[in-house]
Amino acid sequence: MSLNYIKNFYEGCLRPPTVIGQFHTLFFGSVRMFFLGVLGFAVYGNEALHFSCDPDRRELNLFCYNQFRPITPQVFWALQLVTVLVPGAWFHLYAACKNIDQEEILERPVYTVFYIISVLLRIILEIIAFWLQSHIFGFQVHPVYVCDASSLEKAFNVTKCMVPEHFEKTIFLSAMYTFTVITILLCVAEIFEILSRRLGYLNNQ
Repeated sequence: MSLNYIKNFYEGCLRPPTVIGQFHTLFFGSVRMFFLGVLGFAVYGNEALHFSCDPDRRELNLFCYNQFRPITPQVFWALQLVTVLVPGAWFHLYAACKNIDQEEILERPVYTVFYIISVLLRIILEIIAFWLQSHIFGFQVHPVYVCDASSLEKAFNVTKCMVPEHFEKTIFLSAMYTFTVITILLCVAEIFEILSRRLGYLNNQ
């Protein structure tokens, strides 16, 4: 019985009841994760090692880097991906436990409403992530970061730090914003597909 639940959950996550939902899963699962996992590591992997301040002292570099990056971009985007997956995963887990077929989701009003709520939650989480990303990382990475190191040692006061590969990071940052916007648009389009197909079921009855 438990293996059947796992199979239904797996199939539900991979093959949502809508065409746009299936495309979203493909886009989300392959392109976005590949971009973050492979290119993200290449761009941000050794950032802390090459982040240098004036004077170039290890404790100053670490202090200013932690000020520059309250959270590393890879961790933030990984948390975003996992968080956005949760509403859909909960719904498909519920559907698996109830042995609900994918086509049945759009045929029965209660399941349709639950599924739309899960999509709306994905949209809300993506918008929150977009807002947080803009406040934490901004929209552009500047080559020089001005660090207030007075709390570390009064002699340092305000110091300038060099940010490595700032242009590559700006491009990558723009790409992640673009992925978030595309995902939001796909979720909105999926809701319209659900409503149109639901109307089609009602008209055929």
